Amino acid sequence: MKQLSKKQPCSIVSDKPERIVGLDLGDRYSFYCMLTGGGELVEEGRLQSTEAALRKQFGDQPRLRIALEAGTHSPWVSRLLEGLGHEVLIANPRKIRAITASESKNDRNDAEKLARFAAFDPKLLSPLRHRRLDRQQDLNLIRTRASMVRARTMLVNVLRGLVKSAGGRLGACSTEAFPNKMRSSIPPALAPACGPLVEQIAHLNLAIRELDRQIEALQRKYQEIALLRTVPGIGPLVAACYVLTLDRPDAIQDNRQAGAYLGLRPRQSQSGDSNPQRGISKTGDTYLRSLLVQSAQYILGRFGPDSALRRWGLRLAASGGKRGKKRAIVAVARKLAVMLHSMWRNRKPFQPFPQPVQTAQAA
Repeated sequence: MKQLSKKQPCSIVSDKPERIVGLDLGDRYSFYCMLTGGGELVEEGRLQSTEAALRKQFGDQPRLRIALEAGTHSPWVSRLLEGLGHEVLIANPRKIRAITASESKNDRNDAEKLARFAAFDPKLLSPLRHRRLDRQQDLNLIRTRASMVRARTMLVNVLRGLVKSAGGRLGACSTEAFPNKMRSSIPPALAPACGPLVEQIAHLNLAIRELDRQIEALQRKYQEIALLRTVPGIGPLVAACYVLTLDRPDAIQDNRQAGAYLGLRPRQSQSGDSNPQRGISKTGDTYLRSLLVQSAQYILGRFGPDSALRRWGLRLAASGGKRGKKRAIVAVARKLAVMLHSMWRNRKPFQPFPQPVQTAQAA
């Protein structure tokens, strides 16, 4: 799911409409199944995945409860159906294995299962809530930048490989300075093949620089970004991505759930007396998780300023053996996720050495 690492849990509407609809969205066509509140089939069929077709099918209907899976089309479809007065439940695909891992998976069965889950207990769908359109557009700046950085890295690697295959070697250099510094190091025989790559890298540098300027300007729109940037290692990109991905501070009820929400908590597989150690779950937003890991690397690196978090991470790295440093980086990233959420919720800046609760209460 390309743009979905950011939807939030939504509240369940208590009053139950007389008709329940499961809508399995497809790229060109969608299948729907309508049930009564008691679970009896009323109608099913297929329609085009267009605004006109959805308005024609559901525009003149009395209030419905419509369940659909989170996906590429779910943001605009949910906004459209809510605008028509219907209750929309956006199912979390990771939580409904009965649908996503079914041995008889097809559009008709998926639509019927969505409808029956929504009719019996909507909480079974683990419903999500999409962001507002303007916040999604701001987050798209960050997604676009990430795609451009990946493309630039790929081009640099291709260029280095071409030069190496001809017996040469390009020196170490930042990607921003790469076009200017490495142009003269390319063998003349490779100029026709490598020249276009160098030009594309230069164009990407300009585009990424402009996106960085726009992301930096988001701080004027979202004041909480400046608050989160008081943490060492949290720059405008990480702070903006955190704010726009979580969307609002009450998306997570408890600060400690922030690490699990972003996939930084170890997976659990307990059964009886067996409770093996597992790796992190890696659920949630992949890009934000990678940014937090990069921030953790800076905090534990040689240029990281002194703080209680840094000292804790270094002690953990020293006591963990060969894999201690990697585990410490992930642990610090998890603490960062929790700390940022607490700062956002309480509107308090970063404190390198926070006072114990008892001392603060006494003061």
